[in-house]
Amino acid sequence: MVALLANTKAGKGKSVSICNQIIARLREDRILFEEHRNEWPVDLKPYTDVFLIGGDGTLNYFINRYPEVRIPVSVFRGGSGNDFVWKLLGQRSFAECYDIAIHGEAKPIDAGRCNGRYFINGVGIGFDGKVVRSMGQKKIISAGHIAYYITVLKEILFYREPIVHFKNGPEEETKKVFMISIANGSRYGGGFMVAPQAVLNDGLLDLVYIDEIGLWGRLKYLPVVEKGKHLQLSFIHWRRLKKIIISSPVLLPAHLDGEFMESTEFDIEILPARFLFRTDT
Repeated sequence: MVALLANTKAGKGKSVSICNQIIARLREDRILFEEHRNEWPVDLKPYTDVFLIGGDGTLNYFINRYPEVRIPVSVFRGGSGNDFVWKLLGQRSFAECYDIAIHGEAKPIDAGRCNGRYFINGVGIGFDGKVVRSMGQKKIISAGHIAYYITVLKEILFYREPIVHFKNGPEEETKKVFMISIANGSRYGGGFMVAPQAVLNDGLLDLVYIDEIGLWGRLKYLPVVEKGKHLQLSFIHWRRLKKIIISSPVLLPAHLDGEFMESTEFDIEILPARFLFRTDT
């Protein structure tokens, strides 16, 4: 018994088309389902599986609405970036994703928690938080990788690095930082490979942060970060951890799976094997 959950606003209507394709296949295969577009059920107790149609924002909404869900979830790319689905399923076709949803193995996938809210792909603090805020203000958040890239280029000229304090157990450090990513998945913004070595089920988060950097360096290394070739650069730091507290004397822009937030402190931890997702890998 499948709960078919769709966000019709995702992907400029793309999710509606995908939802209709799934309904046709489920009927053809005589699989019981109930369709919910935008207004989702209070709980998921009547169901054995969830088919979720939307992007990273839809997935973030789902895991925070149903944080205790233990039935398998299958995700269909219906958003603009779809970064988590890319990490989970790669570039598989709709037919392949449907087959995985029906026959794939349900595997435990890690999640994270930041200031009490769950995330599945990652948290970005500093510059990329500023980019997400700018995109939201301009009403182009659904426009995908091209809009994200254009906004990055505009914001990169004037962004000023704040002073940030890191606390990871007994280790503490204070410095000016351009951008911080605490990642479960590998990429943001529909294609920026910020944390290329991240693994969805290793029980760890990948911390990647960039030191204070001049304008020329920002422009020079932006394509390098996009391709995920940046981890060995001297001004970029990468390590894996289970918990970290990041704070600043000023309000920091941030995003949680692409959803804008801001705070002066971010208390972040890994939640190993928190949700079940159907996959073939």
